[in-house]
Amino acid sequence: MAVGAAIPGLFLTFVAMVLLIFASVSAPTWNAISFLDTTVDGTTTHFGVFGYTGSQTHVGWYFPSGVADSELNDGLFHNLTRALILVPIAAGLAGVAWLFGLCGAAYHRAGTVFMTLVSALAFLVTLVVWIIEMALFGIARDHVRRRGGYAEYANANWLVLGALVALFLAFFASLCGSFGSYRARRAV
Repeated sequence: MAVGAAIPGLFLTFVAMVLLIFASVSAPTWNAISFLDTTVDGTTTHFGVFGYTGSQTHVGWYFPSGVADSELNDGLFHNLTRALILVPIAAGLAGVAWLFGLCGAAYHRAGTVFMTLVSALAFLVTLVVWIIEMALFGIARDHVRRRGGYAEYANANWLVLGALVALFLAFFASLCGSFGSYRARRAV
């Protein structure tokens, strides 16, 4: 039987994967989950990884004309919306770490070692995308507020932050699990 110390890391990578999947299917796919909610001239818009309410789903998008002007729709902000593709990439990495953790918990220490490495990579990708999305949507929120509209951070920001914390803890839990006992017990 493999080590039980890998189990907390296994659980935490699964939690991070689920949180990042939910953040990935944000608006326009699922308007209940978004990074930024705005109301301008009575129109509410939810912004997500692949667009916003009423837009087509695609990587890299421009803010709608009612919400933003040319200041917010320049090349820099468009490229930052492209960088949001890191959210589903981080979800995939967390899923791979979870699969390695399953192998580590059931079979061999190598699975736990790989879970440690991949969860560290998923943590770094999640950290980068969390910083990007907080900066992007923070600037957009302030821009909308300056123009007299309503804008607030939404729940997807906190889902990504929860995944970031889970991956941080998963790395250390799986690192400890890598040093656990993997010897089979002998019947005497």
